Amino acid sequence: MKTRIFTWLGRQFIELCAEGRQGAAEAEATHDLFQRFDRELQSHGLSLDNAARVRVWGRDKNARAQATAARSKILAGNKRAASSSFFSQPWFDSDAAAGLELLAMRPLDAAVARKPVDFAPARNYLYYLDYDGVIFFSGFTSEAATLDQQVAEVLKTYDQAIAHAATDWTKVMKLSVLLQRGHDMGLVERALAQANRHVPEIEFSFVDGFAGDKYLIEIEATALKGR
Repeated sequence: MKTRIFTWLGRQFIELCAEGRQGAAEAEATHDLFQRFDRELQSHGLSLDNAARVRVWGRDKNARAQATAARSKILAGNKRAASSSFFSQPWFDSDAAAGLELLAMRPLDAAVARKPVDFAPARNYLYYLDYDGVIFFSGFTSEAATLDQQVAEVLKTYDQAIAHAATDWTKVMKLSVLLQRGHDMGLVERALAQANRHVPEIEFSFVDGFAGDKYLIEIEATALKGR
């Protein structure tokens, strides 16, 4: 397990990353990982109740689906966090079938309530998590025919989501772009610039696939609340 503790947005975050046990089925491996993560968080005075964002990784498409289903059962109710899921064999250093990344936040007010917000109608993942003045959006995607069209559609989705969360683009602090391997991240950077979406921090990662066969990109966003 990799543990990284850092300060961002005036708050302390703990980032955990680990691969499942080799030979374990995806659901079992995911369950074990969450237990390990909870123990690690408790050693720092936190728990899964402080989870803000979760990424599920599968070695292949089926592993991603099985691990995601397990995640939905474990982080249920008020424990739900912003989420995304991918498959990518190069992400793994072992022969494990599933892996997780989890971002937990120590709130400024320990008594503050988590506010998981669903899509309408609800989906098996959150629209966003409103937590101690920070908005964590789940990964958004598009089924448009080309990458530039998908980027444009995802940005339109974010226009609506950001307004729904009672914030605006000037409060978006970070975009995390997960891109289909082999595609040009420069196209995404140009599309953001043309759309006048100037975000302080943009990070890129490459994956082999997403939940949908037509997806070429998935974008996560983190924003401060307020206009």
